[in-house]
Amino acid sequence: MGGVIKDSKDKTRINERIVADSIRVISSDGEQLGIMTVPAALSKAKEYELDLVEVAPNSTPPVCRIMDYGKFKYEQTKKIHQAKKKQVVIVIKEIKFRPKTDEHDYQFKLNHIRRFLEAKNKVKVAVFFRGREVVYQDKGFAMLARVQEEIADIGTVESHPRMEGRLMHMMLAPKQ
Repeated sequence: MGGVIKDSKDKTRINERIVADSIRVISSDGEQLGIMTVPAALSKAKEYELDLVEVAPNSTPPVCRIMDYGKFKYEQTKKIHQAKKKQVVIVIKEIKFRPKTDEHDYQFKLNHIRRFLEAKNKVKVAVFFRGREVVYQDKGFAMLARVQEEIADIGTVESHPRMEGRLMHMMLAPKQ
């Protein structure tokens, strides 16, 4: 029979902490033992040298299972760890252009966009206008349209070009 494991976040009631009058008990191999009082269920758990764990406290009567609580907690943390491993984290990368960006710089930044999309990251492409450059919004739209056209094979436009203050931007996502 395992000791009492103290965990500040854990609200699971085990052994003597179970407060219901009568409980439905399930054995360690999944067999229904029926409805019984907590002391009777505790003595049954002690027979097996295991813990009595409340698994469904909100049902009527509460459901308790005879199991090794330490092993149960360990398996739960392993499941959570595996779920986190399989989680996909989407990263948003940002590339900034200016309306007067030269051809070589444009190609250099386009290569970065391609690399980010191939790595399955989203890319925010922005054209930043300074001072009176804001008059040349058509150059910004043309530049973003060109980027959109040149990455069409590996990426799709998630949000079309739009102007926000002095910044024109669009979002690109990798193709599935």
